[in-house]
Amino acid sequence: MRAVWLRKFGTPAELHVEPTPEPAPAPPGTALVDVAYANITFVETQVRAGDGPFRPTLPTIPGNGVGGVVRAVGDGVDPAFVGARVVGSTGGSGGYAEVALVPADVLYRVPDGLALDAAVAVLADGRTASLLVEAAGIRPGERVLIEAAAGGVGTLLVQLAKAAGATVIALAGGPRKTATATALGADQAVDYLDPAWPEHLDEGVDVVFDGVGGAIGHTAYRQLRRDGRILTYGLASGQWTAIPEDDAEARGIRIVRPTAGPEDMRRLTESALRAAADGTLRPVIGQRFPLEEAGAAHTAIQDRQTVGKTLLVTGKTAD
Repeated sequence: MRAVWLRKFGTPAELHVEPTPEPAPAPPGTALVDVAYANITFVETQVRAGDGPFRPTLPTIPGNGVGGVVRAVGDGVDPAFVGARVVGSTGGSGGYAEVALVPADVLYRVPDGLALDAAVAVLADGRTASLLVEAAGIRPGERVLIEAAAGGVGTLLVQLAKAAGATVIALAGGPRKTATATALGADQAVDYLDPAWPEHLDEGVDVVFDGVGGAIGHTAYRQLRRDGRILTYGLASGQWTAIPEDDAEARGIRIVRPTAGPEDMRRLTESALRAAADGTLRPVIGQRFPLEEAGAAHTAIQDRQTVGKTLLVTGKTAD
């Protein structure tokens, strides 16, 4: 099989496709999946550079979320999975490849009528967005600010917050991205590349979904009204948003830190997949790259040139 290897931390040029032995047979509790699509996340670009939230042992095949067809299963896994279209998580490595091992407890059948690429796009981001919206407890009429609103999670947050009855303010960088958020239902789209962007929020907001961190996250926090909530889930800026607990308490703002166990994650994932299948949740796949161009995909993401989800395509078909 072909797989993308990272042998030393550095630039996207460190990602190389190499012939690699297939991971067969499937060990107990796993499924061997012929991968058609692999998900790429912003965090993976940070990990590749060596400054992410964790440092894998090198060499490694990056990648976590995959979608394809089950070729074989190990002991303890329902043999009915063989031949099924599935999505799942590898556990943090092995996803950028034509064949991957997926633990059975994080393996999901793709609902009928849902394209496999859409299922991969909604796999991790869908459950994250669903968890955040559930934890925020959005009430109809509340003003909700969504950072990175044209990204993988952000595009789904726009839709879910709107469905919950919120007035959605989308924060994104540049006209292409603000237009994407508006097309998804945002009531207002604000370009954070304009230094005066906070002036467009003179009414304040009730909820902030903070996927950027750093200066933008802190400025967004300052827009919260009393009794507001902020949910920080990402650091696209490279830094988490620093919020003094005493300041938040004095302003009557709640810092919400969602948690979810395995059962919750399965429930949220299955819910997101069903919503995508029935059309109530529409994942945005902004760009696709062949496996050989994993480095170009990482470059596009880290240079903020992408919209929605970015997928690697192996060339195998599953639909």
